[in-house]
Amino acid sequence: MTIDFKHRLSQGRIVVAPGVYDALTASLAIGSGFEAVYLSGAALAYTRLGAPDIGLVSMAEVAETLSLVRERIEAPIVVDGDTGYGNALNVARAVRAFEQAGASAIQLEDQTFPKRCGHLSDKTLISATEMAGKLRAAVDARRSEKTLIIARTDAVAGEGFAMAIERARLYADAGADVLFVEAPRTREQLGALKSALGDRLPLMANMVEGGHTPILSAQELERLGFRLVIFPGGIVRAIARTAQAFYEVLARDGVTDAFRDRMFDFEALNDLLGTKAILERGRSYDGSAPPRVTRRVGAKA
Repeated sequence: MTIDFKHRLSQGRIVVAPGVYDALTASLAIGSGFEAVYLSGAALAYTRLGAPDIGLVSMAEVAETLSLVRERIEAPIVVDGDTGYGNALNVARAVRAFEQAGASAIQLEDQTFPKRCGHLSDKTLISATEMAGKLRAAVDARRSEKTLIIARTDAVAGEGFAMAIERARLYADAGADVLFVEAPRTREQLGALKSALGDRLPLMANMVEGGHTPILSAQELERLGFRLVIFPGGIVRAIARTAQAFYEVLARDGVTDAFRDRMFDFEALNDLLGTKAILERGRSYDGSAPPRVTRRVGAKA
């Protein structure tokens, strides 16, 4: 069973949620010991579209991917809902769709639509009051209070750090469960968030390799008062570099021998996927294995 993510975030130990973009990366993350994952809109844009994170990914594409990830893992999934794909009514629809597909938490941001990656320049924002209304719509639309609404503000870049704090406070009043001030520029700004926003709601941080925010470890962020940290696009940056090297070797040599020590072979990948166990489960239904005795629910022994 999926853990109660709201309860987990109320504990002192920070949750590290690595970015994933499909069922395979999600299962690898959980297999490596992480207790939650972050379904990144940027990572979906990179991998599904081969495009930058500029608002091109649709709600349907995220929901479809989310449902496949949820089928593969039971751990909490934090979903990047971008701007909610429109106004408050679009937000409500997105929240219902993502919750039904298996989201544990849904992140919404106050950029205009289409949005940009939080670490790109020239972002524009909707008004704080409009965003507060979208958050109220999200809270009203969810079926369970265990489905968390994460309120993200991108105001640091365009309106300044102080205004980002004011927006975050307003979003807390609108019913958000987690606060996320995107792209603080210094360690001092990261450290100031806890004192400025207090203990009312858990705080989330975003670590982007090469982005505007200094990279701190999970342990450092925990000491600064954060309860959730995501590393959203790191997996794509790692895989893209590996894939580029792989294709260069194959193009140069006409064979993959020089790359074999950096890849799974056929058997190793199937072991990782649990292929044998899946096939055995299939055989248990096709008559080739002894039938199992089952009892109807409620039947007496």
